Amino acid sequence: MDECCEVREIPREQRRVLHVVLWINVLMFLVESVAGILANSTALFADSVDMLGDAIVYGFRLYVISRGLFWQARAALLKGVIMAAFGLGVLVQVAVKIARGLPPTVEVMGAVGALAFAANLLCLVLLWRRRSDDINMRSACVCSRNDVIGNAGVLVAAAAVALTGSPWPDIVIGLLVAGVFGPLGGPGDPRRIARCRPVTLRQ
Repeated sequence: MDECCEVREIPREQRRVLHVVLWINVLMFLVESVAGILANSTALFADSVDMLGDAIVYGFRLYVISRGLFWQARAALLKGVIMAAFGLGVLVQVAVKIARGLPPTVEVMGAVGALAFAANLLCLVLLWRRRSDDINMRSACVCSRNDVIGNAGVLVAAAAVALTGSPWPDIVIGLLVAGVFGPLGGPGDPRRIARCRPVTLRQ
């Protein structure tokens, strides 16, 4: 059968887990992005974009991979455009913060950062239980683990801002999250490709 038309079924339990973690990431993207803008927090905003990237990856696994290479290529292009746009948004926020010198709202940053940490920890637990299913689920576990590390970085940044009153801990952690796990890593970043992309195997 032609690969562009080949259908690969995802096991029901795996699909259920992927749906749960997909919507957790979508919800936390919305919460963190709004909080990041309102609280003037680069770290929160960058972490929200990472949430969006993960949601897109899970969506690929559920709705795109089974459609073959034709749809995979177009979906990957769309993801690249979306992530690049949000990556530009992170850089714009950094430039505005440096120009104004305003620290983020620590209370919002800490509370939402803790919520995101708990959400990603839940995702990691759910994915960990299915890690033996296939290489895609093992890859998803690595992505989720990276997200937990990124969330811990946001909490560290919130504590550092509270102690120093400076916006720089938030800026530095935000750029690190965006550069290592998020949009500034780029759609072709080998770390993202090797660790987080869904893998299609011929049957």
